Amino acid sequence: MLIDNFLSVSLLSFATLALSRPPTRARDHVDNVSFGAFPTVSSAMLPSSTSKPASASASLLAPRRGRAVIVNQCSHPVYLWSVGTTVRPEAIVQPYGRYYETFRQDTGTGGIAIKISTVRHGLYSSAPMTVFAYNLSNEQVWYDLSDIFGDPFRGHPVRLQPAEPQIYWRDGVPPAGSQVRVRDASVDLVLTLC
Repeated sequence: MLIDNFLSVSLLSFATLALSRPPTRARDHVDNVSFGAFPTVSSAMLPSSTSKPASASASLLAPRRGRAVIVNQCSHPVYLWSVGTTVRPEAIVQPYGRYYETFRQDTGTGGIAIKISTVRHGLYSSAPMTVFAYNLSNEQVWYDLSDIFGDPFRGHPVRLQPAEPQIYWRDGVPPAGSQVRVRDASVDLVLTLC
């Protein structure tokens, strides 16, 4: 009994630690969709009705979902939209601020495109945009970085990490060819602008 209580408390503490996120600053923007809002392979395998409540260890079965992180190192704000079947409201990332989005699936479009502009309401005026696109598939995240309608960060470095081979645009302009990469879906992908 004492060992069972110790294990329950230990597992719960471990789960809390494993799922914790670093604190955010006032200039950071965090998506408003909770981590547990999206079904996972392990949650889909749980029975829909049970005679007893799920244990604390059941939450440990769900893999940690990574995030798309946009770091604005520019001296001006950037504006972004997370686009799937629906378009989320414009998010403003202040200078030296960050945007966080937990990876999510969108079966209607096949993926998510985070469209980033230096122009307010730029999504609706065909302003130059950098597009950080990703798609979840079998606990992997496939991702790509490209520009459309011009190069909004021309003259400033753009880096997406981790990536092998690296995605680094020294002058803010993408090279010719594909930028598609794949990682485990538990990894945070960090796009640094300027």
